[in-house]
Amino acid sequence: MKTLILIASSILWLFVCNQNKPEKTFSANYISIQQDTLLTASIKRGKVVYEDFCMQCHMATGEGIPGTFPPLAQADFLLENRVKAIKAVKYGLKGEVKVNGAIYTSIMAPLGLYDEEVADVMNYILNSWNNTSSKMVTEKEVAQIEK
Repeated sequence: MKTLILIASSILWLFVCNQNKPEKTFSANYISIQQDTLLTASIKRGKVVYEDFCMQCHMATGEGIPGTFPPLAQADFLLENRVKAIKAVKYGLKGEVKVNGAIYTSIMAPLGLYDEEVADVMNYILNSWNNTSSKMVTEKEVAQIEK
């Protein structure tokens, strides 16, 4: 009988002690580190996409070709027109676009990129050549942009 009481009280003690443990929570720092890691990986993939599809017109420096292809480096259009910029990469661009005070009218053909590739190249562009964006472009965001 003493053994049974000892086992029962031990089980009860373990149960009560486990009830007082605080729940695990994610800290803001952990989430921030995770987002930084995701952004860094996206930028790395985006650089490859940029080199394959964008560099021929916008150059390795992102400066474009004056009068023909607009710059991406420190480009006010990219930073002030996020949805339009993503839409241009996803579907191409036709018509006038004003970048850093200059008007460009050349055509950007659709590149045929997957939404993930569009997000990655946008993250690369928005975080290169002195561009900075505090908000990561996601595949989900790209998928929601319609023609």
